[in-house]
Amino acid sequence: MLATDPVGYSSLPDPQPVMRGSTQVQQAPEPRNITNQARLPVFTKIAPMTKIPELLAPAGSLSMLRTAFDFGADAIYAGQPRYSLRVRNNDFGKMETLKGGIDTAHTLGKKFYLVSNLLPHGGKTRTYIKDMDPVIALKPDAIIMSDPGLIMMAREAWPDMPIHLSVQANTVNGAAAKFWRSVGISRVILSRELSFDEIEEVRQDCPEMELEVFVHGALCIAYSGRCLLSGYMSHRDSNQGACTNACRWDYKVKPGQQAPSGDIVLLQEGRRPDDLMPMEEDEHGTYIMNSKDLRAIEHIDRLTKMGVDSFKIEGRTKSPYYVSRTCQSYRTAIDDAVAGRPMNMSLIGNLEGLANRGYTDGFYERHHDKEYQLYMRGHSLSGRSLYVAETLEIDEASGRVKVDVKNRFSIGDKLEIIEPEGNQDMVLDAMWNLKGEPIDVAPGSGHFVWINLPLKSKHAFIARYTNEPAPVEAASSCSNC
Repeated sequence: MLATDPVGYSSLPDPQPVMRGSTQVQQAPEPRNITNQARLPVFTKIAPMTKIPELLAPAGSLSMLRTAFDFGADAIYAGQPRYSLRVRNNDFGKMETLKGGIDTAHTLGKKFYLVSNLLPHGGKTRTYIKDMDPVIALKPDAIIMSDPGLIMMAREAWPDMPIHLSVQANTVNGAAAKFWRSVGISRVILSRELSFDEIEEVRQDCPEMELEVFVHGALCIAYSGRCLLSGYMSHRDSNQGACTNACRWDYKVKPGQQAPSGDIVLLQEGRRPDDLMPMEEDEHGTYIMNSKDLRAIEHIDRLTKMGVDSFKIEGRTKSPYYVSRTCQSYRTAIDDAVAGRPMNMSLIGNLEGLANRGYTDGFYERHHDKEYQLYMRGHSLSGRSLYVAETLEIDEASGRVKVDVKNRFSIGDKLEIIEPEGNQDMVLDAMWNLKGEPIDVAPGSGHFVWINLPLKSKHAFIARYTNEPAPVEAASSCSNC
């Protein structure tokens, strides 16, 4: 059986072994259908010894790590602030937290990849091995790196430690993949700028190399994340992990006026109203910096058939709810692809409810016809929901569940209860404040209420179905991993 039994299959007959990446695991029985038509995020019935792509999720905290594993991730990636590209919203700078995360992953039979992918200036190269020695002693499953100098140092210091090449290294062809294989890299995270045909070409050119691709999350407007905008605008270097997401800021166009430099000034950033900037335009128009978010769940089947080894979700600074939704959806899509089932299109609507800047499938397919765009748009609008609460505790006497309110919801709302064991819908018919008094409305963030929920587990997320647009993503994430 599996190293863990999060879905309660321990009493069922032993299933046949399958392969996930290079690891043999056990398949679970076919999951039952659930109310919102999205199948459970568990291992599905497939032919023995079939290679299943890894689902790799982000973690900026132990809570995100546990949520990712509960909802179907095979591995997570996390990094220490000094040597990864996540300085803020990162709990893994503490050794005890890092050790807890690695130990938790291994106890569950999962993997923990340590991100160490900054582009270091000389000072950090001199302290790297000394600082990282105690981290490597905790036995992460691989290091994600991008700088050739640090990779050379790591190979010399820790020859048995697998190294995955970060997207920051901009691998775009099979010759580059062969080169990195020759210096001991076991996996390459391909640049986001590649099309299906180009990924397949790399796969054919270097069949022995593990390939990883991003399938969901923020897209950097710079080529594979190598951006100077944050350093220029706010003197915080994105390539040292301090990106301020200057591409996401609120810019306004102003009437042109001559600046002392001779530039025609047209652009104003919301928090710097007196700091007007030149905006250049060529024959193609004016370039807008804020990219849409990547969503490639509709392409999981094709990428699986190509032989991609790992599907990566971006978002180490996001919330546990984001991780639960994305992992559950992509776990289902992967299992469906491996089992030969058509994609469950309701998964697109589930992802639409997450805060986003609008979705794109990136560079995988360069041009979509009008019919395809309308087809995807229709599924995006269905099943849209808003994250409204997270469960905290169950009162055994009354059976009521205490929840931490994230967004407003009311009596009569249709809610979706999101759990690892499967989602279910309900209409809220009663609610109480902390004094036990009946109330009609949970006002929003900062409030706690009691409600009746048909929980299957001790922890769940709650979403409210809505026809309103998904919330716009704030400037909180960049995509350098």
